[in-house]
This record gives sequence, structure tokens and C-alpha cells, in this order.
Amino acid sequence: MQESSAASPIEICDMERDVFESLLHFIYTDSLPAVLDVVMAGHLLVAADRYNIGRLKLICKEKLCNHIDSSMVATSLVLAEQHGFHHLKEACLKFLATPSNLEAMVAKSDGYEHLKSSCPSLLKEVISTILPAELKVTKDIIMAMWK
Repeated sequence: MQESSAASPIEICDMERDVFESLLHFIYTDSLPAVLDVVMAGHLLVAADRYNIGRLKLICKEKLCNHIDSSMVATSLVLAEQHGFHHLKEACLKFLATPSNLEAMVAKSDGYEHLKSSCPSLLKEVISTILPAELKVTKDIIMAMWK
């Protein structure tokens, strides 16, 4: 078989070029780019999930779980919820259980607005998770508000 030199390029519209290049780099070399930041780890996690690349998923989840901060926690939480990454979701909820971390997320995170608009039920879960057991009535009121 001979490939046609006039073949048209294949476009992948739902993934950025650098993410796809990193994905291919991993597939062919079984290694990550020299610098893997948290944002790229999130994008690669989605790509690895889409193409069922288990080892890459584990590496990216670990990177995200180990680098949770107030500026990324809301985005990571939405990502975890939308793709069923339970371990990442638990790590985010644990981080947000500290009141100062929750306040920082709300105060300085664009991801918080995304969380509110795209996953309001998840925000409800965050609130119910962090409220102390002594405030059961408050939890019940909050839960009733979102029904």
C-alpha cells in the first residue's frame, strides 16, 4: 500500500495542538514533556481518558491531586465531576474542607464562576461536605434550596 502524497490533513478540532503533541509524545516515548504544568495535566487527563491511555491518566491525576491550590481547585473539581475522576474529586473536597482554602477559591478564582454555572449541584455538594455535622439543619436547608 502506498499513501497518497495529496492526502488532506486530519483535523482534530476538540483538542489544542500542544495537548495533542504531548499526547503523541507520551504514546511514542512513554514519557512526559520536560515541563508538565497543572493546566497541561488537566488537558492531558481528558485526552488520556478519551483515548483510554491508563498510565497517562494515572500520572495526570496524581499531578493534579498533588498540586491543588485555591486558583485551580474549582477547575479541577469540575473536571473530576464531568469525567468521573473520583480520587481527584475527593482530593479537591478535602482541600476545600479548610475554610481559608474555600474563601481563597471564591475570592480569587475564575474557576469558581465556572463551577457555579456549569455544576451547581457540585457546589451544593461542596457546601454540604464542608459544613460541620453540628449544622445538620443548615445542611438540610441548603439542600432543599437546590431541589
